Amino acid sequence: MLPDKRGYFGEYGGKFVPETLMSALSELETAYAEAMADDDFQKEFNHLCRDYIGRPTPLYCAQQLSDKIGGATILLKREDLAHTGAHKINNALGQGLLAKRMGKTRIIAETGAGQHGVAAATICAMLGLECIVYMGSEDMRRQSPNVNRIKLTGAEVRPVTSGSCTLKDAINEAIRDWVSNVQNTHYLLGSVVGPHPYPMIVRNFQAIIGQEAREQVLADYGRLPDYLVACVGGGSNSIGLFHPFYNDKNVKFIGVEAGGLGLETNKHSAALLTGKTGVLHGTKSYLMENEHGQIRETHSIAPGLDYPGVGPEHSYYKDSGRATYIAVTDVQALEGFKLLCDTEGIIPALEPAHAIYHVAKLAAGLPQEQLIIVNLSGRGDKDLEIVTRALGMEL
Repeated sequence: MLPDKRGYFGEYGGKFVPETLMSALSELETAYAEAMADDDFQKEFNHLCRDYIGRPTPLYCAQQLSDKIGGATILLKREDLAHTGAHKINNALGQGLLAKRMGKTRIIAETGAGQHGVAAATICAMLGLECIVYMGSEDMRRQSPNVNRIKLTGAEVRPVTSGSCTLKDAINEAIRDWVSNVQNTHYLLGSVVGPHPYPMIVRNFQAIIGQEAREQVLADYGRLPDYLVACVGGGSNSIGLFHPFYNDKNVKFIGVEAGGLGLETNKHSAALLTGKTGVLHGTKSYLMENEHGQIRETHSIAPGLDYPGVGPEHSYYKDSGRATYIAVTDVQALEGFKLLCDTEGIIPALEPAHAIYHVAKLAAGLPQEQLIIVNLSGRGDKDLEIVTRALGMEL
């Protein structure tokens, strides 16, 4: 399923940006269409996915986890094993190659959990591009290992001290930079948010996750899964898994939002479950706002889910009933984190730990022959300080 010519998924999407950026978006859309029709571009992307990123990532049967829960069989799509430790590298590579194709020499990016910043900086080092990463000062404090990784690859990290000092504010600053430097700069947006064509482009580069998972489950089990489960912040890892299965109506999609301290507290990031339709960062979608129409501050123990909006395609999935969305709290995400560590020896990022918690509850009520694929979108190195502090453990 593609957005229409105006960039809408149903009533969601579009381009709500200053006139300064309209030509840049048109240039990007044209360059992307030409690249998709260029065999040499496709060969280079696929070659680097294999030899640089390390694709395909495995589809791992989490047998110990499945046995402990005693229900359906749980399969992990191991994006944590991709270079830099998360799914973000797939989109960063694709957009980095597009930027070179357009003759851009300067890359700007935003990051929350730090993984997109690491991925963008890594790709820019490999391609010889200047890179500046905007990151909220609160996220820099929470994710200091990733700040150091970004700097070690030669990129500049610019702290953002406005607003809640998190992902929303980092995106605001990146857009301001882009408006001022549009001629030589490409904004390497990290999720399926923002104005058209970004939601489509990011989705298509991340769809390699679902394409591989589809081939792998058919090869290993001879059939499609019953459920796909992934966490949802902006929504790129989940759309990347879901999209190649869109027309397989028997495959159920479940997106897991950040329930924070509980939906009743307003200290959460569940835009799809509690939000209203509005415009944020250039796109029309569900977002969290107060009674005065102002963007509400969000909360999640997982920095990558700490965002007050969501990609427009997810909003379309919700309204059309193609996907179901639920929320998992901080405390429950920590349970999911510990569960995967204890049963499989895999330390997940806090973002997919939300999905692990829900999968454990879902699988328990299903027969063993049911198959659930959960996207393990990142590894947990970046979150060890947060987790140890939350659990009262010694560092």
